[in-house]
Amino acid sequence: MALLSPAMAHAILQKGDPAPPIKVTTTSGQQVTLANYQGKVLVMDFFATWCVPCRDSIPHLVGLTRKFGKQGMHVLGMSVDEGGAKIVREFAASKQLNYPVALADEDLQTEYGLRSVPTIFVISKKGVVAERFQGFNEDIARKMDALIVKLLAE
Repeated sequence: MALLSPAMAHAILQKGDPAPPIKVTTTSGQQVTLANYQGKVLVMDFFATWCVPCRDSIPHLVGLTRKFGKQGMHVLGMSVDEGGAKIVREFAASKQLNYPVALADEDLQTEYGLRSVPTIFVISKKGVVAERFQGFNEDIARKMDALIVKLLAE
């Protein structure tokens, strides 16, 4: 887990908090806001291309999109890379990501209280943070799957 600058993170977003608004442009040029996901379950993955645990989580996120995408669950990759969209676009293509990816600027990272990557937020259909996962392993993957099933049923 890579630690980000302590100045960036003041308030940690907690379970039950409303998800802060997002307004990003994906690496394919599409404008995305939280409103795009209203009534859907959103898995927002803050990651970096150089982060090994982030890379480990990608096959799971790709699988979630395949498994639950038609049921109303979406994944949005949020890169904290400083190298720009080209690096992230090439990374997404090389990993065959089946979900949109955008660059998360410092303001957005601060809003979400980001301290390390990967940090994955699961946001309910009502726009509330249902869970925040830091790091990635099989246990987190199982908990995430169970939570998504529960949220899709609501």
